[in-house]
Amino acid sequence: MTLKHIEAFRVVVQTGSMTEASRRLHTSQPQVSRLVSQLEAIIGFALFERSGTRLAPSLEGKRFFQEVEKAFAGLQGLESAASNIRTFGGDRLAVAAMARIAGGVLSQAVVRFKREHPETLVTIHSGAATTVDTWVSSGLCDLGLAILYGDDPPGMRVETLLGMDCVALLPREHRPARARQVRASDLDGEAFISFPLGSGPRERIDQVLAAAGVKTRTVLESDLGASVCSLVAAGLGVSVINPLAALEEQRNLDFEVRSFKPAITVRLALLLAPDAPHSRLVSAFKEVVRGVIESELDHIRPYRS
Repeated sequence: MTLKHIEAFRVVVQTGSMTEASRRLHTSQPQVSRLVSQLEAIIGFALFERSGTRLAPSLEGKRFFQEVEKAFAGLQGLESAASNIRTFGGDRLAVAAMARIAGGVLSQAVVRFKREHPETLVTIHSGAATTVDTWVSSGLCDLGLAILYGDDPPGMRVETLLGMDCVALLPREHRPARARQVRASDLDGEAFISFPLGSGPRERIDQVLAAAGVKTRTVLESDLGASVCSLVAAGLGVSVINPLAALEEQRNLDFEVRSFKPAITVRLALLLAPDAPHSRLVSAFKEVVRGVIESELDHIRPYRS
């Protein structure tokens, strides 16, 4: 007994005609008749009562048809299950990111992803860089998005999405703001708004300034890019920061953004646990993130490395 036998029998019962069944099955009428006859020989009883060209299920045929319908209902359930698996229906995806990325690139990616996979539950976790690392490495989150100012975080799989050169932030009417480009030497002696000691951005920026023989006066510290931009806009000092944060905040705040030399290249990167299994869901989300970067971050093109 094969599925072809069962399909032929089922459609003949539904249509009451070998000819109509052959049309629906895209085969010949003799082939349908042959399949039904073979099925009757296999199961050992007649499925139809024949009166000329008319067909009607026998009593045994009706009972058998009921069992066939139960089997097809099960097959339809398998089709539904396969569809859910294919479209990630009922799946959960947890993504971690630093605050600026969570509110920008990540949120845009989630919007796109939900359009394509509306049944998937996506959870966004926002925190500091070290917190994002912990969430991903511990398995609490499936992947993370972060700005990397130096080497890859230890014990983490890293996929670089975008390289960018940091920019200088200057209050309006500030002396270096008149130039199209700011060099490290232009910041010598300036009031400087920096990141906290021990953080990746702080160490990288301090190294570049020290190599240029530049001494700034650190007047404020913040681990949040939005706060750094606000403080610069308030005229409390200058700063150096990644362009993603700078250009996003510049839409609402009044300060100048200039290219900075020597270049401090940072990376927007995906973080995954080293032992994380390959996941179609994670792979699909990564592709959406890449699409957002290409289509939505055109404003940082001048600062891409």
